[in-house]
Amino acid sequence: MPGELKRSAVSFGPFLLIPAERRLERNGVPVALGDRALMILLALVEQPGKAVGKRELLSRVWSGMVVEEGNLRYQMVALRRALGDGLAGARYISTVPGRGYCFVAPIQRPDAAEALGFGHRTGDRCLRLPPRLGRMVGRDDTTAAILTKLLSDRFVSIVGPGGIGKTTVAVAVGHALAESFDRAVCFVDLGPLNDSTLVPGALAATLGLDIRTEDPVSSLLAALPDERMLIILDNCEHVIDAAALLAERIFETQPQIHILTTSRESLRVEGEHIHRLLPLGTPPEGALTAEEALAFPAVQLFVSRVAMVDDRFDLSDADAPSVAEICRRLDGIALAIELAAGRVEAFGIQGTAARLDDWMELLWQGRRTALPRHQTLSATFDWSHDLLSEPERVVLRRLSVFVGIFRMDAAETVAAGRDLDRPRVIEAMVRLVAKSLVAVDIESDHPRYRLLDTTRAYARCKLIESGEAGAFTRHHAEYYRELLDSSGAVEADHWRRRFASEIDNIRAALNWAFSPEGDTQTGAALAANSAPIWLAQSLLTEWRSWMARAADCIEAGGLGSDPEQDHRKRSIAPLSFPDLPLRLIGGKG
Repeated sequence: MPGELKRSAVSFGPFLLIPAERRLERNGVPVALGDRALMILLALVEQPGKAVGKRELLSRVWSGMVVEEGNLRYQMVALRRALGDGLAGARYISTVPGRGYCFVAPIQRPDAAEALGFGHRTGDRCLRLPPRLGRMVGRDDTTAAILTKLLSDRFVSIVGPGGIGKTTVAVAVGHALAESFDRAVCFVDLGPLNDSTLVPGALAATLGLDIRTEDPVSSLLAALPDERMLIILDNCEHVIDAAALLAERIFETQPQIHILTTSRESLRVEGEHIHRLLPLGTPPEGALTAEEALAFPAVQLFVSRVAMVDDRFDLSDADAPSVAEICRRLDGIALAIELAAGRVEAFGIQGTAARLDDWMELLWQGRRTALPRHQTLSATFDWSHDLLSEPERVVLRRLSVFVGIFRMDAAETVAAGRDLDRPRVIEAMVRLVAKSLVAVDIESDHPRYRLLDTTRAYARCKLIESGEAGAFTRHHAEYYRELLDSSGAVEADHWRRRFASEIDNIRAALNWAFSPEGDTQTGAALAANSAPIWLAQSLLTEWRSWMARAADCIEAGGLGSDPEQDHRKRSIAPLSFPDLPLRLIGGKG
């Protein structure tokens, strides 16, 4: 093969390598690559699938020179960056421990015409998909399930929040089914479209069909080939009405065609089967070793992305808890994990973990070749936010005052205001759930909702920008104070069932109440009336600290002396809890 390689071009993924001209192109655009990095690529491509030793590479690239192995590592990092190796699941070069490097991407030898243009031929049965991924982390079972459903039911929509990996899975399904459909797979990225009327034309153009009528959908349906085909409509959310109409018409009139769509919300049309894509699995809280952490897909993805820029990186037991925490805080969202991994080169593992609390990290930059909406985490949320109606935007930002799980009655009470009544809050909540911006657990007696931490950080920024942060943080604390006030003396099991999952919200309300901007009366009432919740979860030490802060306010005169405030004073006295041993109450005096 080495001799043949020198005379011809080879392609892999979106790249064309022309050895005779010492040129690498990506979708027809030359890639800036140094001579030594290019020589390494040539050496690896000559022996695809085989490990090429470091000594062999050093000898070939630095012929007649004595250089350190670090030079090879440096050039390898530059090569991987140029290829985008490891980003969005793309995999070209693998490190073989103790042996060297291996080129792992499938290689094709295009004919001369295709090599010159490096474009796919519309109308050909072999319609080009985005590049096959060398290794997709944590999605094999998901891909298999979607593939099976697609073959049996013909129409599947992959639904999930931005950056979770919908396109990655859709591309994997397309490649897996290429042979089943005689390679008649049509992938249409609707992301670049800014006009929904262009959706039929985008599909027609990809298929090589010339549609020039006032009714493009009907003309397109009439021109579709009478053969088994898979059509993938990617990124439907911003043109959802047009995409939904087109997908439904194809499903109803073209029984030979299977349809796979990706969107941040379902199309809600006839025949659609929804597969809601879940975040990558993350480790539970607690101490764990590197080996234990690497059993979880989110950690695997993080480590693989760090290794792309530093092939000497190995996850240590000391760093494993921090990496696990990063993955948990980023909710197992693939894009967020990739962006965080990109910061390790500058900040290290511990430094990256320490910066997660800073919402400005939503601006972390990703790869330059990514779509604009995926180049930063903030851009991903901007894409979703810009598609919302004004009531949905208002409710989303107000929901950011909740920490962790909350119920619908809490949402409608806290988010409502003079500009938005409760029925409209509920309506907006339903739509935010459908658009993958609010997560919901419907397995309990009462549905429970939450914002993913990344979504909440973005929404919190919007709340601050709106000038509403102070008012709705107060609403949140007052809601929980009134809720606890009204609960009265009930059995301990009730407290555990009703409030155990909302301890984070009560803690957040207490933090605000005892802050300089807060209300100590609300804090004292919350501290006193939430006692059974803390005790039920064996959080006595934390509860006593809140009681001590309330007692400090009493001593400082912070609660005043009117009858209502006197009631608040009495509510935190030990006698309010005759069933609790005084030694557990602690406090002052």
